[in-house]
Amino acid sequence: MDNLLRWREEFPILHTSTYLISNSLGAMPRAVADRMRAYAEIWATRGVRAWEDTWWNLPAEVGDQIGRLIGAGPGEVSVHQNVTLTQAAIASCFDFRGPRNKVVMVDLEFPSIQYFYFEQRRFGAQVELLKSDDGIHAPLERVLAAIDERTLLVPISLVLFRSASIVDIRAIVEKAHRVGARVILDIFQAAGTLPVDVGALGVDFAVGGVLKWLCGGPGVGYLYVRPDLQKKLTPAITGWFAHERPFGFEAGPISQTAGRFKFLTGTTQIPALYACQPGLEIIAAAGIAHIREKSVRQTARLLQGALDRGWRVNTPRDPAARGGTVSIDCPNAEEVTRELLERNIMVDYRPLAGVRLSPHFYTRDEEIDLALEQIGEILATRPWEQRATVV
Repeated sequence: MDNLLRWREEFPILHTSTYLISNSLGAMPRAVADRMRAYAEIWATRGVRAWEDTWWNLPAEVGDQIGRLIGAGPGEVSVHQNVTLTQAAIASCFDFRGPRNKVVMVDLEFPSIQYFYFEQRRFGAQVELLKSDDGIHAPLERVLAAIDERTLLVPISLVLFRSASIVDIRAIVEKAHRVGARVILDIFQAAGTLPVDVGALGVDFAVGGVLKWLCGGPGVGYLYVRPDLQKKLTPAITGWFAHERPFGFEAGPISQTAGRFKFLTGTTQIPALYACQPGLEIIAAAGIAHIREKSVRQTARLLQGALDRGWRVNTPRDPAARGGTVSIDCPNAEEVTRELLERNIMVDYRPLAGVRLSPHFYTRDEEIDLALEQIGEILATRPWEQRATVV
């Protein structure tokens, strides 16, 4: 018996679709509607007093909720609008004009992060982008070789977004720390579908968002800063929430507060912080270890089903090296994706990956089988060609 399926009732969209796209946007818990009404109610009835009632401390409360899911301690996680801005906050703590100015990345990183660091070249950053040999795995040996005494930052994902390949972070952290570099671990495609302990991994920073496997919706990214670095670093990207006397509204340079609020900027994203909490609560109650166990089993079912049908799979076969997504590079993958969406089977397509299918804790085995059967049927009938003929 699959005990995790008891949570299906909390997600309305599961009653109207086959939802295999939690790698992109997790299903919305029904309780989000109640939380948003609570947000509207306090704004409507308390007005500006909502800040002192609830809103000012909400980023800290949500930060600790997230922290408990990723192995961070109280006060170690701040919340931001998205992951690109968390990378910006980190980068602003450092000076790229000195001899230690290299950023080591792999080409399988999410493009937004690549775009950000390449633009830091105008401030002196030297970006070394390492190409994957197979489009699935990070080139670990070349990453380790590239991290040297000139390296300042190593932004790297624990789970790569295209292939769901898990990266050997411990080896990267060990080499980086040996030469004095800092590791920024992106756990966006990991947190919520496999256990993560940022403290045990020894990373300097960790970033992610609640949008995907944490079922928290858009608008909330998060930033973990190792406690000793939290005390040492001073971000240049800052704002009034980071002031030690924010309501003094003092002119001139900022007097930065201590702790995680130091990494905040301007007014926080209050509606999104309300919306994200039901998902965080459900994930915590379901248990990420249980979610991971189910994910390994269901991704194996997907992967084997694809291989049995002769389709290429751009995801590691080894479950210990695989996250929660299976990328099926079947023929005409982009057209197949559009057809699946027309049939209310929620998946997505990514170039160099194929059709990405991502079962989560609320997924039934029958839904996996249905998706595979529908891909086969679509490839056999090629409906996009029939439509083109009619036109």
